[in-house]
Amino acid sequence: MRLFIAINLEDGMKDGVLAVRREMERRGVRGNFTKEENLHLTLAFIGEYPDPDAVADVMESVPFTPCRLTLDGIGSFGELWWLGVGGADGLSKYVTRLRRTLTEAGIPVDRKEFSPHVTLVRRPDRSAIPPVEIPRGTMEATGVSLMRSDRGKHGVVYTELAYIK
Repeated sequence: MRLFIAINLEDGMKDGVLAVRREMERRGVRGNFTKEENLHLTLAFIGEYPDPDAVADVMESVPFTPCRLTLDGIGSFGELWWLGVGGADGLSKYVTRLRRTLTEAGIPVDRKEFSPHVTLVRRPDRSAIPPVEIPRGTMEATGVSLMRSDRGKHGVVYTELAYIK
């Protein structure tokens, strides 16, 4: 099964992301926008791995300190546009410890540098991001979720398998 570890967005943060989405759609941007129920901040992408219990065990062994997250800027990785997440200084240290512990347990993890962001749209119909105001979306992150990703006939569906405080 395809797994990743994330912070799922609370309503205050989702509202900010959705406001940016609506403004982009109002400006005529088309693309594969992330569904509201799939909005999250990825901490560690594992990919195909058969044992979610082993992943949850590792997650429980790495203490998570709650932190306040805010929307902070907009950018792109090629054909993926994102909203940045600020307030993640302590979160970056947690991600480093989490990924190291996963690797030590023999669980594969993506080695890309952690860049805290929420994916807004994939494959937009233009190359330049239109200027949009980033609203004050905030949330208190109190734990992390182990997520399963499944492709269905209506797109990707994320299912929370474990929540660790």
